[in-house]
Amino acid sequence: MANAILTEIKKQPLSFTLPTVGAAGAFAGLFIGTAQGSGLLGIVVGALLLAGLAYVAMEVLGHEKERMFKYGIIALFLVAGYLAGGVPGLVVGGLFGWFFSFFIYWIGEGRYRAKLAPYLTAGQVLWHYSFLVIAGSIFVFLITPILVVMPLSFNAENFFTFTPEMLRFDPEGYSLRHYRNFFTSNEWQSALRNSLMIAPAATILSVSFGTLAAIGLSQPHVPFRRAIMAILISPMIVPLIISAAGMYFFYSRIGLQGTYLGVVLAHAALGIPFVIITVTATLVGFDRSLTRAAANMGANPVTTFFRVQMPLILPGVISGGLFAFITSFDEVVVVLFVGSAKQQTLPWQMFIGLREQISPTILAVATILVGVSICLLTVVELLRRRSERLRGMSPG
Repeated sequence: MANAILTEIKKQPLSFTLPTVGAAGAFAGLFIGTAQGSGLLGIVVGALLLAGLAYVAMEVLGHEKERMFKYGIIALFLVAGYLAGGVPGLVVGGLFGWFFSFFIYWIGEGRYRAKLAPYLTAGQVLWHYSFLVIAGSIFVFLITPILVVMPLSFNAENFFTFTPEMLRFDPEGYSLRHYRNFFTSNEWQSALRNSLMIAPAATILSVSFGTLAAIGLSQPHVPFRRAIMAILISPMIVPLIISAAGMYFFYSRIGLQGTYLGVVLAHAALGIPFVIITVTATLVGFDRSLTRAAANMGANPVTTFFRVQMPLILPGVISGGLFAFITSFDEVVVVLFVGSAKQQTLPWQMFIGLREQISPTILAVATILVGVSICLLTVVELLRRRSERLRGMSPG
């Protein structure tokens, strides 16, 4: 049945193919031309070049010689990229050649409508792909700073920019010196130890209190539960600087200012909202007849919680704990207010490295933290899918 709704693929007229491919070429030419010093020239050359290639592909070579055309386009862009920018240009040219060799036939042969419903109008098809382009552009905009930091962490020099050796892919321009400095420096290792002491403790408190609060607030008979929920998740809404200042004045009066306990409690307060939200979402599909059945069998509330309820909501609890851990491990504003030099965490050390000595070791630490965050978020996604399967919200 799925194949029955596919649109029949047919060759598109040149009046549609050439302007569409040319517009894509102009867009790519804008960036290349700007890098070479003339954005307008890049637009004109890109539009004419891609429109001409589309004409050759559709009218001269046709579908029968598609493979030969694709190899030729990739080779052409590889050579042009190498002549324009050396090895980096070779890589970029290869990527552009691969994309446009696919794009020309994708448009010209009408393959862009292959998996769309046949009743969609031209405007609806345009919006469908425009939405994908917009979403992809936002993703690239968000991910680009991370992708830039990672190769810079292997810079052989003490610079925060790409050196000529790095741009030429010269092995001499790359080094692990900043990573070695991180693992051998007493200051960085002390900050890492503090983070590994504070974050797990704050996570345990966040998971304990947040899970109990979520279970309690999920009961319909609890009075003012919406107001209580709003208060408990307020640390996510209130600007962090205001929360940090309030904690500073409060902790200084009760003697927790500048102590490990104070920092742990502050980070736990920031992590509890994440646990409450994830556990509450897990409890939405929870079958409460299971707890009533356990009570009828003589199980007390504690036994019911650990033997019946906890196994089913465990994915949500772990997900909330991971979010709480990341929040504590990456937090710097609150620890600057409520901590002291003895509680200097890894983000605090990174802040000092930016403010005082501009240490490129920050780039290595940032890359490590990105890798850790990716691993943790992958675990969160796997747990989310497992939770949905347990609740019957998705196929096994």
